[in-house]
Amino acid sequence: MSAPERRSPGARLRTAHTADLTAAELSPVRSLLYDAFDGDFDAEDWDHCLGGLHALVHDEHGLAAHGSVVLRRVRLRGRWLRTGYVEAVAVRRDVRRTGLGGLVMDALEGIVTRAYDLGALSASDDGARLYAARGWRAWSGPIGALGPDGAVRLPEEEGSTYVWPVPAAASDPDAELLFDWRDGDVL
Repeated sequence: MSAPERRSPGARLRTAHTADLTAAELSPVRSLLYDAFDGDFDAEDWDHCLGGLHALVHDEHGLAAHGSVVLRRVRLRGRWLRTGYVEAVAVRRDVRRTGLGGLVMDALEGIVTRAYDLGALSASDDGARLYAARGWRAWSGPIGALGPDGAVRLPEEEGSTYVWPVPAAASDPDAELLFDWRDGDVL
């Protein structure tokens, strides 16, 4: 039996599109992400989390957690799916393991359920535990992207690319997920 989820006192969740956030609201998001990823969060990573919906959790000390979901196209067995791609999920160091990551994911999964055919994300080792506990599953088939010169296999993304809800084709271990191309880290 798992321990009951604790929430940071006074945590308030807000969802907003990037277009509805001011520069003053986005600045602490970028700072949180830079800190949460130990400085390994560059301009292309920042660009990837913009243009969609953000889940922002604030507490009495400011921004405590963030995640966003952006539109990607993913081809599965010959069909292109509208995919809500989860990006930039992070929790401030002093409130980690208090349920705020789950609060962010609740909001993002609701968006995926209402607006997309499929949810997908690329998980770090730490993040994988959160996602797997919520029903996200690592894709067992090949992962690729449709690049400027055609399809490119991305073996380094295999095992860390998660989907939700799990489509019926997941039972086919040979089914490839082919993502649309983007600069920087493709996934």
